[in-house]
Amino acid sequence: MAAQQLSATQSTQSGIPTSGVRHVRHRHTERFTVVGNHLAQHRGLSLTAIGLGVHIQSLPDGARIGIKALAARFAEGEVVIARALRELEACGYLSRTKERTPGGRWVTRTVAYDDPSAVGTVPSSLQPPKPKPKPGRRRELAGPEPAASKPVLALPEPDHPDLARHRTATEILAGLRRDAPGLVLSERDVRRLAPAVSAWLERGVEPDAVRRTLTAALPQDPINHPGAFLAHRLTELLPPPLPAEPTARPVPRIVPLQNCDRCDHAFRAPEPGNCPACRLLPPS
Repeated sequence: MAAQQLSATQSTQSGIPTSGVRHVRHRHTERFTVVGNHLAQHRGLSLTAIGLGVHIQSLPDGARIGIKALAARFAEGEVVIARALRELEACGYLSRTKERTPGGRWVTRTVAYDDPSAVGTVPSSLQPPKPKPKPGRRRELAGPEPAASKPVLALPEPDHPDLARHRTATEILAGLRRDAPGLVLSERDVRRLAPAVSAWLERGVEPDAVRRTLTAALPQDPINHPGAFLAHRLTELLPPPLPAEPTARPVPRIVPLQNCDRCDHAFRAPEPGNCPACRLLPPS
């Protein structure tokens, strides 16, 4: 019994954890990727999004990371992969913008960021919080229990992208600071939010109405991250599509009244002539 207690004491003093995971480290000299813990231990991303983010960071420039290409590579379906891509985009690890080629075809341009906070692509409110160790207790190697994940906003997109509508959306976003000086957006925020504004315009909302909705009832305190603020409004206040206009019923044609040429009685007929009774009589 004393030997067991001595062994446990020596194990604690040597720094080897008595619970949780133990790592066997190996120094890689080729075929490796450096991934920040801000992604690997992100509190606001699902496990699928974290794994997909690590995979994307390991790929060379020019690799295809569309939904169908990733679904062909992994066992997860297109719905799960699309949701993970939206999470990475909302947290600043991906930027996806729609552009029109000179030939008139719409394509998606994707940029991956190893550390969004280093280039200012994500507000601090969406960055993973740093865990604070409890006083008087040594942190376990496995780290604290993960906190509940916060839902990540998925910005709306138009069902049928239109270049003219996209330009109008860009002008609305770039001009918001005229009505609300606190809503100064970067060019990247304008590109990221333009598809969401296009979705509003596609649903029949007039540009002035979109502008009023985004600038109405602003908080009195300074808005530290106007891009995130507007992304929340564009997502949460998205109006439903307009209902289809009812089909007009055909107006029945009214047959005019005619006076019989023979008996002078009134009857309905498209053309003047004899009434049905007089047509049965022999000619006079």
